Amino acid sequence: MPGERLSVVVTRRLPEAVETRLKELFDVELNESDTPMSRDALQAAMRRADVLVPTVSDHIDGAMLAGVGDRLKLIANYGAGVDHIDVATARQRGIHVSNTPGVLTDDTADMTLALILAVTRRIPEGLALMQTGAWTGWSPTALMGGRIAGRRLGILGMGRIGQAVARRAKAFGMQIHYHNRRRLHKGIEEELEATWWESLDQMVSRMDVISVNCPHTPSTFHLMNARRLKLMKPSAVIVNTSRGEVIDENALTRMLRAGDIAGAGLDVFEHGHEVNPRLRELPNVVLLPHMGSATEEGRAEMGEKVIINIKTFDDGHRPPDLVVPSML
Repeated sequence: MPGERLSVVVTRRLPEAVETRLKELFDVELNESDTPMSRDALQAAMRRADVLVPTVSDHIDGAMLAGVGDRLKLIANYGAGVDHIDVATARQRGIHVSNTPGVLTDDTADMTLALILAVTRRIPEGLALMQTGAWTGWSPTALMGGRIAGRRLGILGMGRIGQAVARRAKAFGMQIHYHNRRRLHKGIEEELEATWWESLDQMVSRMDVISVNCPHTPSTFHLMNARRLKLMKPSAVIVNTSRGEVIDENALTRMLRAGDIAGAGLDVFEHGHEVNPRLRELPNVVLLPHMGSATEEGRAEMGEKVIINIKTFDDGHRPPDLVVPSML
């Protein structure tokens, strides 16, 4: 009916300012407990809403979409990655999908460099000594890591975040290399002093640090599989701030335990929050709880994009951050 407000269901708690603005504009149902919805609860929410605002913790597959009825018209994802949503099926059912690209570029790139430094300089090991009271004083040979200046950084996925990582790493004196579906414009390569590798295998085998910055798609699932991980130098480290599914986590764990790879810094995991327990035991691994986007500024900007996408859709226009299968 004309003038009737859109019904919007938000699956997790968002920053207070974002929730307040959503309530001002729409008929909003919030998840006050912030507990991830079960599959049945999520499907029920989609049946009674015009718009769903999910997060990466909500897995929306084709079978779920098949049973939501005809009311749902927009899935306004709170996050840039949409690999947890069956976008193709949603489109077939007339449901638009939007995301929040661009606002987390700097935050994620900062975290990537933090992980590189944490692994190569053994920061968590030093922190553990201080927290347990086991430190007995300075020693010339204690906790020696390696400087990152001069090391070869291989960036897997040279989009916005990959390029932001390159700029930061270049400032630290690292040599920038990358593998991407398409080679960057010559001007960008020159600015970043970046070397493109058409062969991922050849790049992986020659790098000191690998940074995973590509999205998770069917073509990137286990892109860093056991065979490719074995190509890495024993002195090399790998960091991942993108999606856990890009790396074969079991194979990585085996190689780290065997000393075939020097270390890893992981902010994302193949099975969500279910982290391989053997990874927790390794001193050469830094594990973080998906903190790449965890800044007040970034989360607020994500919310602003969600609101703009919903408002634009409500006004009868194409959401500015509409996701289409060809983008994936």
